[in-house]
Amino acid sequence: MDTFFSNPNTIMFFQLLLALVLGGILGIQRSLSHKGAGMRTFSLVAMGSCLFVMISEIIHARALGVGDVIPTQIPGAIITGIGFLGAGLIIFKDDKLKGLTTAAGLWVACGIGIATGFQLYVLSIFATVLTLVVFTVLWKVETAIKETGSEYSEESGEIK
Repeated sequence: MDTFFSNPNTIMFFQLLLALVLGGILGIQRSLSHKGAGMRTFSLVAMGSCLFVMISEIIHARALGVGDVIPTQIPGAIITGIGFLGAGLIIFKDDKLKGLTTAAGLWVACGIGIATGFQLYVLSIFATVLTLVVFTVLWKVETAIKETGSEYSEESGEIK
C-alpha cells in the first residue's frame, strides 16, 4: 500500500483529480445559481492549472543545471490566460455588469489548481471552502443589502 502512494504517477493523478474535484465543487454552486460557467468549466480550469504547474515542475527538474528554467513562469502565464477567459465572461446587459463573479471564481479556480499542482493541498482545499462561502453566504448578504438599497432614492439621497 505504501508503494502505491509513493509512486510519482499516483501522486500526479491524485493532484489532477483533487484539482478537478475542487473546481467541480465551485462549479456545482455556480450551476445551482444558474450561471453560464458551471461544473465542467470550473473543473477544467482548476485541473488545467494544476496540470501546467506539474509540467513546469517536471521541466524544472529535468533542466536543473542545464538552463535558466524558472518554474513560476508557467503559473504566471496561466493566470494571464485565465484573465482573458474571464474577460470573455463579463458582459454588459441592460446597463448592468454580468459575469464578474463567475470570472473571479474562474480566476480563483485557477489558483486552486496551481496550489494543488504545487502540492499545497490544505491551501487548495481551504481556498475552495472560502470561495464557497463567498459564492453562498456573501451572495445572500449582498442580496439583502441590494434589497435594502432599493428603498434608497438617488434623487433625494434619502431612504424611503
